[in-house]
Amino acid sequence: MPRSTVLTVLDDGGGGAVVTDHLDRICTALGERGHAIARAKTAADALALIESRAELAAVLVDWDLTPRESPAPAAEPAQRPAEVVLRALMSRFGRLPVFLVTAATSVDDLPLWVSEVICGYVWLIEDTPDFVAGRIGVAAEQYLHDILPPFFRELRRFEDNHEYSWHTPAHAGGVAYLKSPVGRAYFDYYGELLFRTDLSISVAELGSLFEHTGPIGDAERNAARVFGADLTYFVLHGDSTGDRLACHASVATDELVLVDRNCHKAIGHGLTLTGGRPVYLLPTRNGYGLMGPIPPAAMTPEAVAAQLRDSPFTEGAAGKDPVYAVITNSTYDGLCYDAVRVAELLGASVPRLHLDEAWFAYARFNPLYARRYGMSVDAAALPDEVRPTVLSTQSTHKLLAAPSQSAMLHVKNSPRSPVEHRQFNETFMMHATTSPSYPMIAGLDVATGMMDGPGGAWLTSEAITEAIRFRQALVRIGRRITDAGDRPDWFFGAWQPDEVTDPATGQTHAFADAPLPLLRTEPGCWQLAPGADWHGFDGMDEGYCLLDPIKVSITCPGVNARGTVAEMGIPARILTTYLETRRIVVEKTDAYTCLILFSMGITKGKWGTLLDALMDFKNLYDTGATVDRVLPALVKDHPARYAGLTLAELCDQMHTQLRDSELTALLDEAFTHTPAAVLTPAQTYQRLIRGGTEPVRLAQLAGRTVATMVVTTPPGIPVLMPGERAGDEHDPTLRYLNALQEFDRHFPGFPSETHGVTKQDNGDYSITCLR
Repeated sequence: MPRSTVLTVLDDGGGGAVVTDHLDRICTALGERGHAIARAKTAADALALIESRAELAAVLVDWDLTPRESPAPAAEPAQRPAEVVLRALMSRFGRLPVFLVTAATSVDDLPLWVSEVICGYVWLIEDTPDFVAGRIGVAAEQYLHDILPPFFRELRRFEDNHEYSWHTPAHAGGVAYLKSPVGRAYFDYYGELLFRTDLSISVAELGSLFEHTGPIGDAERNAARVFGADLTYFVLHGDSTGDRLACHASVATDELVLVDRNCHKAIGHGLTLTGGRPVYLLPTRNGYGLMGPIPPAAMTPEAVAAQLRDSPFTEGAAGKDPVYAVITNSTYDGLCYDAVRVAELLGASVPRLHLDEAWFAYARFNPLYARRYGMSVDAAALPDEVRPTVLSTQSTHKLLAAPSQSAMLHVKNSPRSPVEHRQFNETFMMHATTSPSYPMIAGLDVATGMMDGPGGAWLTSEAITEAIRFRQALVRIGRRITDAGDRPDWFFGAWQPDEVTDPATGQTHAFADAPLPLLRTEPGCWQLAPGADWHGFDGMDEGYCLLDPIKVSITCPGVNARGTVAEMGIPARILTTYLETRRIVVEKTDAYTCLILFSMGITKGKWGTLLDALMDFKNLYDTGATVDRVLPALVKDHPARYAGLTLAELCDQMHTQLRDSELTALLDEAFTHTPAAVLTPAQTYQRLIRGGTEPVRLAQLAGRTVATMVVTTPPGIPVLMPGERAGDEHDPTLRYLNALQEFDRHFPGFPSETHGVTKQDNGDYSITCLR
């Protein structure tokens, strides 16, 4: 198999038969050296290859490329086609060796930037084809060596030595699997290299994850450079472990902690481990039930002091001031704080700030997210006397390219509460395994390498661009349906502004018609303007919060962001159940929205298929299709409940149930009103492991103190924390849980997933409570 591809961008027909023959002989010689050849005769062809061929290892570009057609829509008229190609290469590849083919006897007239980005010149008919191919081949091989990040490079070298394995794991490079039929099937499925690189910590030359030495240590330090951190740690058990690690290393028993009530359940586990005392900062919710940010007014020193005064955990705490704060950034639904502003606000109350950026590892690599990620809180952003140390936990596998469970923890130190490596590493070793997965470490190393240099900006820009195209296409389809007037006037939408303004010109555009470059580069188009109805959150300051364009919430008819309920509704659970029959699985489903993620793996064909499925659902609804046709497995499993219903009738029934139970309004109240706390999570856990608990049916839950988290998932946000009292029967939390229970009873096959809740055979919920 070819090791790489060499791209030639040459209008060889213009040079006559001699030039064509010379080029053919160069390509033949490169092929003999193991390189595949991709040929482009125009700048347009070259741009298409540059966009689609990541394996390019070297390029020849003809400076005198003929401008047969416009090479790119955005190209400036004065640019030569070769310049357009060179700029595209540099914007994606950075260090790629590029040779300029020229017939000129002097290169003095070339623009200076061209001379800086190329690595050499080629005069096709002056040197022999073998010599030219040799120069290109050597440059390509050096490039392929240099782009490999430190651990992955050494892992490949070690595997290439073909040494016998005398250590764990016992499959010994996969050989054990070859001795069993089922083992052989497993081996063949994944391939030999996976098992040859699944090594033991006994391989000292690859370094130590515990000691952060050798190539592993080099990889972590390289990641710190790329992600803008002072320290970076590779975490092999997901961001959940990163969250517990950050908390465990920062909080001692009975110390006060400021906690985003929208935190992931792993933060609660961290509090259980440490014995920290949580004081919750309350976020907002909108009419869709989407999680919003904590308003800036709730983070001021005065607001924090008021929360501390009102907390039952302040009395008897280890100190009067909180030592740590944890905020979710971005939220599951894609809302990103101005991280510098958050650090400025909370830095007045805590010396150490943890930003849980599980879904935001790519933020540093695109200017659209400037100031909105943890590692941007540096000495240039805030002076040391007010700047807290910032810890950022990132689930690398979620929206960068890495194997599942791969995560990183980044640190930006401040003199106020610096992370001291030796002390922090003691906690790290408590949460790390002594049998780490070397393919996972390589995956984190490669994820870092992919984002290094121009590649990070190119990859994030592509994801943003495709997300915007999908958003605009969705709105345009809805507008075409309205204009046509030949079918019912409804369609799905996207949660986003209706209009955007170009700050350079002051011109306002409907979102669907806004220029793509504006939406792709201007943060103001995505910011939550104070009081704007489209987002539905109160208490926003200008520029404080931004909607991430790559996290697209598809909205269904039935309710709006202000909570106004419509007569007709399409509950999102029915839509996403239908999408699953089309092999389309969304990230998260709420009452009237579903979340899809435009990761780096997105393609136009992928989102085009989703648009087609949405159109098909509308047609099925409008034409009276029956449920057994649309969701045959549902009717098969629950014939007495759904047989004979049309899709529209099912939607009407579920919409009526959601409307009458006020589920979305109760969701808002349940998540924005903190239940009364009786014990800390750690105190409650001690009762749990010593048998001081019992299951309690939801009907008898009023006034009881829960022993475990009650967590709605996705996204894994606790409704009740261990040690909190459920309240009386009119409490919004109990009313919300009762509404979920009734929903499950009325609509079998569309279950709510709530951790900490056991469902009885008769449909009753039960929750573990303290005796």
